[in-house]
Amino acid sequence: MSIELRDRFFALSTDRAPEEEVARYRAQVDEVDTGPATTIDGLAVSWHPTVRFKSVRFVDADLIDADVRELFARPSDTAPYLAAVFVDPRELSFRTFENILPLDHLFADAGLELRLTERQEFAEGAYSFAMRLPDSARARLADLDSLDLYVPPLNAASRGGDRFIFHSALLAEALTAAVAASMPRERLDGFSHVNPVFRCNRFEPDDANFHRHLDTPYYDAARHHVSRYTILLYLTGGSGESVLDLTGGASLTEIEPFTCVVFDQRYEHEGAPYRDGRKVFLRTELVFTDPDVEHDPEIGALFGKACYLTGESAFAPELSRYADAYYNRVAEAHWRGLVPGSSREPFVHKRFRDVHFVANGYDFWFAKSDGLSLAECAAITLLDHFNCKVGDTAFRAQCRSEVIEADDSAWIPAFLQGRSGGSAVPPFDKSVLFPGPEEPNTADMPACACYFCDGDNVANPDFDTARNEEVIEEYTRAQDAAKAEVDQAPILMLGQDVVLDPEMFVVEGNRIHVLGKESLTPVNFASCQAGPGIRPAKEFITAAATVGAAHFLVPPILFTESDDCYHLKFDFFRNTWTVRHEQSTVSVPMIRSFDLDSDIDLDHKEDWYNEEDDEEDFEDEDEKVS
Repeated sequence: MSIELRDRFFALSTDRAPEEEVARYRAQVDEVDTGPATTIDGLAVSWHPTVRFKSVRFVDADLIDADVRELFARPSDTAPYLAAVFVDPRELSFRTFENILPLDHLFADAGLELRLTERQEFAEGAYSFAMRLPDSARARLADLDSLDLYVPPLNAASRGGDRFIFHSALLAEALTAAVAASMPRERLDGFSHVNPVFRCNRFEPDDANFHRHLDTPYYDAARHHVSRYTILLYLTGGSGESVLDLTGGASLTEIEPFTCVVFDQRYEHEGAPYRDGRKVFLRTELVFTDPDVEHDPEIGALFGKACYLTGESAFAPELSRYADAYYNRVAEAHWRGLVPGSSREPFVHKRFRDVHFVANGYDFWFAKSDGLSLAECAAITLLDHFNCKVGDTAFRAQCRSEVIEADDSAWIPAFLQGRSGGSAVPPFDKSVLFPGPEEPNTADMPACACYFCDGDNVANPDFDTARNEEVIEEYTRAQDAAKAEVDQAPILMLGQDVVLDPEMFVVEGNRIHVLGKESLTPVNFASCQAGPGIRPAKEFITAAATVGAAHFLVPPILFTESDDCYHLKFDFFRNTWTVRHEQSTVSVPMIRSFDLDSDIDLDHKEDWYNEEDDEEDFEDEDEKVS
């Protein structure tokens, strides 16, 4: 039956079956509750959908245990090395929200000699081109649609169609050369490259629009890279009421196959399906070097909330609309600064074992009355933020949660008082694994056990190793090192084993530093950072201070405290950047009716300057207009 469920899933996806048939299939899946077949980077996977394992992902088949590898479907003949796995959406975290597929092999011998011709500027900072390329390259791009790698997007409520995300340095390099040769010179100041992370989007005529939005820009803090233009490659042609509508710009109603569109990412835009066939296009961005990027912590806080609510929407779907709104505000803030949003915002009240806390993805509140230490509060913050696995179960799946909407956070301290009843994790007595040493015996004890010190060339029979002071010191140091590796339950953070030992939490001023032997490896989420294999891990995680340890697991956690509450703030992505922007008032010139004899403005007699200041005021007007 599991094989039938597996195969039926792909048949229904490909055939776009009637809703009634899909509903019957989903009901059948909901009756199946089996355990995982294996794990990949800490994420439990099944080869068929079940009531628990409902989200499909595509992975390199070599990552799957050889004993069960053949049970997993290979949905694409063109990419047979990719296998389909089904995962529990409650286990998803930042590294697994998006499924970025390596597809460079498709273009290795495709002859990617691309040219962009017939440039037309249809709005300020927006251009269309005809894409010229060899037949072999055209066929490879067209084949992307037939790979059957599409999955519903996370923000399906605000956008129609399906998509998959892939990485191709070869395609990006070819486009980089084509863009450099075809875009106006004045638009290429600081141009570096085309982002190699692509989204392949598919819309059928009856799909919903991709609603009005701003594209989330790419940003690389280490290289001062930021995207400024979106580039769309339309692989199919068609017409519609508004195939692409740029707010305040122009609307395209007809698209020829293999048309390239480039537009400034400051444009809010919307896209509709074709009326007369399937719409397939690729989306990525043009990346520029910009040394003038500034930082605004409030933008980072809002982005952290958006990411967190995306994960929480697996438990509370109503949160997805808040996440979408936050993403759009962050995208706009990168260009125009952060503007106020709705005063109403969601908070998630959670109970983990006996501990209650409130979170929004950037702020985490804990009641002091619970007797929790700052280290315990920081540990729970990390477990929740990354949806770590504690034992075999994801942290958020172990919590009881409720969404509370409010205008501010003033209600939280009183709300948390008296709700909790002790530590979330019972203390683990590590001493049972590490018996203490004997007391050193310095009286009548030979200082050494060697053959020579007593002068008889024989081992000293009175030497007691267990009570020797130097041996005890070495033993204690070895124990301390071993204790750091022992924890009550294994914790998987972003697929990596970590130990959240209270001794590894260092409080310095208003910061909690979490120490570790090595930092977490890079994370890609919604193109806020570089694609896989581009950047070293150390560039993703930074530390604001050194506290005498070599490695930081994550950035420091800021905190404040009141009489009754700890308030922790955690910004993992540091996505706080904004380009320099300014607001100015521009005087619009007009012709006034003016009496030359009396020097009086006939239209606005009451507002006119006095004669003593007329020369100075004329100079001010000239400056405003210029």
